[in-house]
Amino acid sequence: MSFSVLGTGMYVPAKVVTNHDLSQFLETSDEWIQQRVGVVTRHISTKETAADMAYHAAVAALENSNCNKEDIDLILAATISGERISPSISCEVQEKLGINCVAFDLNAACSAFIFLLETAAGFFARGYKKILVIGAERNSRIVDWKDRNTAVIFGDGAGALVLEAGENYLDSTMTVRGGSDVINIPNPTGNSPYYQGISETPYILMNGQETFKFAVNAISNDLKLLLERNQISMEQIRWIVPHQANKRIIDMASVKLKVSTEKFFLNIQKYGNTSCASIPIALDEMHRDGLLQRGDLILLTAFGGGLAHASCLLRW
Repeated sequence: MSFSVLGTGMYVPAKVVTNHDLSQFLETSDEWIQQRVGVVTRHISTKETAADMAYHAAVAALENSNCNKEDIDLILAATISGERISPSISCEVQEKLGINCVAFDLNAACSAFIFLLETAAGFFARGYKKILVIGAERNSRIVDWKDRNTAVIFGDGAGALVLEAGENYLDSTMTVRGGSDVINIPNPTGNSPYYQGISETPYILMNGQETFKFAVNAISNDLKLLLERNQISMEQIRWIVPHQANKRIIDMASVKLKVSTEKFFLNIQKYGNTSCASIPIALDEMHRDGLLQRGDLILLTAFGGGLAHASCLLRW
């Protein structure tokens, strides 16, 4: 038993920040950002929390699925930028929706949404009927706005899917290589008078070159594995929906896979890197724009902190 997608939803803050806006206080330019990352604009929260955005995306997904909120058996959510350690994003969404069901979060950074889907598949195997999965990020809270290497990349937003028991989640692969040497997001150290460890600034720290190599290899290896294991050719795949981290990563992966970039859905130019929210945001845009038809085979692929990467094969 796996699942099928009933509906999609997304939410991004109203505030749009352009590359020109960033160039007013960072040593950067629109040309530099577009060439390096592929981002033109990003949405930045001025008042919404990660939980607020998660809630709005969840409501949109429920409406799109024609599903009553009371039918939801489980809420699974992910974030690395929530305002609270506890309660979790999923618990806050449960409260905002006013429903009574199990709710918990997972943390797998940018790969987390696919980890959520795999977790949902396990609960469907145990008899659950409908599950709400949400990726939500207020990355603007954890970005060092003085660091042009990271501040220009990220954006805020949330995406959600309503799933029901079915047979359209076909296969997945997940890999973790633990370590903080390439991507590191420290928590505040706290003010314990007894702690003698190193105090790190609580912002995204990233080795861009190593992240790039890791991501290209992760996409290529994961997708080749899923195709081979399921005896499917790339020609049978309608779309590849990648984590929207960096356009150059997608371009290089397409070369390595010998696949046209037209098979990859990209919207990073509008939203930037929204971490674990990027894939559900992309799926909602594709669904609402009529790019996804029932029966289409699609590959989702993600990579990020952990280091972790994950991909899955879906029939829409």
